[in-house]
Amino acid sequence: MSSDRSLIDRTATEIVKLLKSEKISCHDLLDTLEARIGQVDGDINALPTLCFERARKSADDLMAKPVGERGVLAGLPVPIKDLSEVSGVRTTYGSPIFADFVPETSNIAVQRLEREGGVIYAKSNTPEFGSGGNTFNEVFGPTLNPWDVTRSCAGSSGGAAAALASGTAWVAHGSDTGGSLRNPASFCSVVGLRPTPGRVARTPTRMIDDALGVQGPMARNVSDVALMLDAMTGIDVGDPMSLPKPAEGFVSALRSGKKPKKVAFSRDFGITAVDPEVARICEEAAHQFERAGVIVEEATPDFEDAHEIFQTLRALNYAVSYSNLLKDHRHKLKPEIIWNTEKGLNLSAEDIVNAQQARTKLFHRVTEFFQSYDLLLSPATIVAAYPIEQRYVEECNGHKFDNYVEWLAIAYALTIVSSPAISLPAGFTAENLPIGLQLAGPARGEAQVLKGARVLEEILGISAIVPIDPRKNS
Repeated sequence: MSSDRSLIDRTATEIVKLLKSEKISCHDLLDTLEARIGQVDGDINALPTLCFERARKSADDLMAKPVGERGVLAGLPVPIKDLSEVSGVRTTYGSPIFADFVPETSNIAVQRLEREGGVIYAKSNTPEFGSGGNTFNEVFGPTLNPWDVTRSCAGSSGGAAAALASGTAWVAHGSDTGGSLRNPASFCSVVGLRPTPGRVARTPTRMIDDALGVQGPMARNVSDVALMLDAMTGIDVGDPMSLPKPAEGFVSALRSGKKPKKVAFSRDFGITAVDPEVARICEEAAHQFERAGVIVEEATPDFEDAHEIFQTLRALNYAVSYSNLLKDHRHKLKPEIIWNTEKGLNLSAEDIVNAQQARTKLFHRVTEFFQSYDLLLSPATIVAAYPIEQRYVEECNGHKFDNYVEWLAIAYALTIVSSPAISLPAGFTAENLPIGLQLAGPARGEAQVLKGARVLEEILGISAIVPIDPRKNS
């Protein structure tokens, strides 16, 4: 078959069915992707590192197995975010310090994807060490938003989101600490899910019990995210936080068609400024649940101390992760990483104790909240895609933020309580820029979140708009 442009518009679920029926092969998909990347990626820079030779060898090895032994993905190509190691493939973490690093061993998350029939063909661009909500670095430069190439695709899984939106991926691997799966999904009109910590096993690279950072799936629709999550889950002895696969898979859970009974919507969680147009679009999208008989009320848990909790624990994480690099390579680190690492090194024991105690109390408040509501809805990001030249959002609706992280509060409030949260395409601004609606549930409630998102996705009817050819609006 070779390259077939029509395959680009198919969903991942459809592609996997074709693979399992052997109507197409993984080689057909790789040829199609290579051609598509050649056509559009020069305009957006989503996938700066390609490894098609490795991918074709992996495809040969996979196709030598019986169809029933080719895993959940059965040969579906997958790009890996450039924060996670892929054996034999250049992995830079977006940092000049590691510009020429080629690991011998893949991250546990990558190993699992390959065992489940994922074929790795590219690394997706990311900001330096995933730091900040705009995907640019000194190694590969910026990734541009396919909806408007003068705009940011957010971060840190920006390359993954841009690849999905532009048709150079059917599903994508990403990671999330302060919204890095959700913010790019919102900016690019795709779907990104932050799972509960431990749901996706990964090689510990920072603190062994890090519950802020997770890895997870992105795709163009909810069903494909569920498919990808099924391929990513499972316990691994290399990750002491990893959880076993749930008794029912996530694709299977979606088939129930079960909808939530009552959901809450909040424009801002009471802790952040939000662009009025973004708030309006998200509120209108949330109330579309009512068409399915779902009760929608305005409510939120008390997130008042979320800023202090997240900023403290994130700084601690940075101190553990980057203090040695700060000592040896300070001149190669971007200012935001230096600031965050030094903030962590200057924390007192009392600062850390207070943050941990406050986090536990907040977790209990949120857990109690989910006794009354099935889901908590909000904007996934507080603004639409901003100009690519901006490093981050400095102010919104008259409020000036204290630092480069604070504008992400509507995402990181859910990070610190271990809630699974998804960004679902919700609509477009007057400038035709995408807006995502965030849906969150209780810890380990990924199936609950996915089912609710699928119900709303069918009502809104937006997900099928992608992929698109990169464009410039102005």
